[in-house]
Amino acid sequence: MLALLLALGSSFAYGCADFLGGLGARKAHVLRTVMVAAPASLAVELLLWPLLGASFSPGALGWGAASGVASAAAFALLYRTLAIGPMNVLSPVTALVSAALPVGVGLMQGEHLAATGLVGLPLALVAVVLVSAGHGAGSTRPSRTALLLAFGAGTAIALQLVFLHQAPSDSGVAPLIVGRAVASAVTLSAAGLVHRRLGPDRPAYALSAAAGVLDSVANLLFLLAARSGDLTVVAVITALYPAGTVLLARGVLAERIHRAQLAGLGTAAVAVSLLALT
Repeated sequence: MLALLLALGSSFAYGCADFLGGLGARKAHVLRTVMVAAPASLAVELLLWPLLGASFSPGALGWGAASGVASAAAFALLYRTLAIGPMNVLSPVTALVSAALPVGVGLMQGEHLAATGLVGLPLALVAVVLVSAGHGAGSTRPSRTALLLAFGAGTAIALQLVFLHQAPSDSGVAPLIVGRAVASAVTLSAAGLVHRRLGPDRPAYALSAAAGVLDSVANLLFLLAARSGDLTVVAVITALYPAGTVLLARGVLAERIHRAQLAGLGTAAVAVSLLALT
């Protein structure tokens, strides 16, 4: 139950972070947004160091660095995807892709589910698919480029989660600190190489920083959830984060929520209930 609650918290934080990051990327080049979001996220994790501790073992350093590279790619791809829009279609696509890989890794590592989990897990995946069914009369169809970016973002997110899960369980927040430091270095280096293409627009500092802070919180909650539960369950629950993005897009941007998406939200509630009994 603790792992489930932590995963739900991670899902909600990811959804809010994605929404704010997508808005920020509409106001300036996506790298400008990530240049603010990644260091803000690192600052939060450094503040957590004295509270939660950190052990910088070789495993924590290696897996943390790998997660940082994946995180930098996920930041850029996801925020660019959401900036193109529509958010209420593309965000769930990334979630579906990001759920599949960690589930496969968890099953290959020998994780097993009870009967309720065997029903709840595929039902949760169905919920993600339903939430992504945003096509309908009056809806905006995403471009092929946007869909490719969404698949790339989902893969990067999945790799980040898998790498964090592989870090030693006694390493505290060390993998998060290392990962975010690497992500910040990669982002700043990339921005330096293409600085002439970034344009004159200034980033939305408040939106970008808030997205980074929420992403850091989401990563922490996922790491704690994965350490106290099965990766197969935690990854799927975390992948329900588009619910938050979709609802925020509806309330702030007036993007439509279709019947299939509403059905997906209801299906997600049922799936979470079943997984809670696992």
